[in-house]
Amino acid sequence: MIKQSKPSAQPEAAQTKQPEDAAPQAPASIEEMAEQLAELKERSLRQAAELENYKRRTEREKADFFKRANEGLVKDLLPVLDNLERALAHAQENADLHSLLEGMELVHSELLKTLERHGLETVDALGQPFDPDVHEAMMQQDNPEVDENTVISEMQRGYLFQGRLLRPAMVVVSKKPS
Repeated sequence: MIKQSKPSAQPEAAQTKQPEDAAPQAPASIEEMAEQLAELKERSLRQAAELENYKRRTEREKADFFKRANEGLVKDLLPVLDNLERALAHAQENADLHSLLEGMELVHSELLKTLERHGLETVDALGQPFDPDVHEAMMQQDNPEVDENTVISEMQRGYLFQGRLLRPAMVVVSKKPS
């Protein structure tokens, strides 16, 4: 013979209690409905205000970030500026062009090193095959000594910044004599 189990008797309060995140029961009267509506409107307005405050705060933080984004670079460039000022002051005191040239070369190399530390790279152009992605051909020149479409002269150096083209190299490209 098979025994049938009785359903477990739970207290009536446990059977009617709903989880906290469950939808509220249907209101019994119009007053309760109006009360629920007012509560939902207030909650909606609070959440909209919180969202607006969040948007304003993130915009302000983003603006501050962009304002200070280059602070490290500028701080690293200050010694270069100091050396340039020293070189100019020295050039005003002495009319020796050789020492002025030497000072300018030192400042140039220091500036280049500082910018390279921050992600600047030079585009290799001279002697390379012409690449329209990193070179801008300013003119072509007959040159039987090198292969056609080879960069034979650089008019302006090109630069990459953190792997992305900042400025293409302006170059003269070889062509076979006609």
